Amino acid sequence: MKMERRNTDDLRSELMDAPDLTTFLAANEDNFSSASAVARLNEMLEKKGLSKAALAKQSGMSEIYLHQIFAGRRNPSRSRMLCLCFGLSASLKETQELLRLCGLAELYPKVRRNAIIIYGLLHGMDLFAVNDRLFSEDEETLF
Repeated sequence: MKMERRNTDDLRSELMDAPDLTTFLAANEDNFSSASAVARLNEMLEKKGLSKAALAKQSGMSEIYLHQIFAGRRNPSRSRMLCLCFGLSASLKETQELLRLCGLAELYPKVRRNAIIIYGLLHGMDLFAVNDRLFSEDEETLF
């Protein structure tokens, strides 16, 4: 019988109390995330019914660079991953998940630039409108 996956807080608590790391890792192997950003990007691309050419255009990047990301040969920067999220019309939850899967910092509303980006995601703004707003607010643009 397969064990139920444990939440992050439970794992953190157990890890803090673990007498040794090897035992903890062995006991919790099924609880570790194994999802990859490339696999998730492919799922989202298929779900949205977009071609890679259309995604490249909507994300403000070259098709060559986009294909390298999808092939796992390039790791996009945080700003480039956010561009992809806008190109995919990703939700805030999907965006945070992709950032986590890439080992990048999630969006944090206490950071002014991040608040503008979050607003754009929540209100269905496209990448170019968000970039214009970032520029007009004297914040670093996404590209």
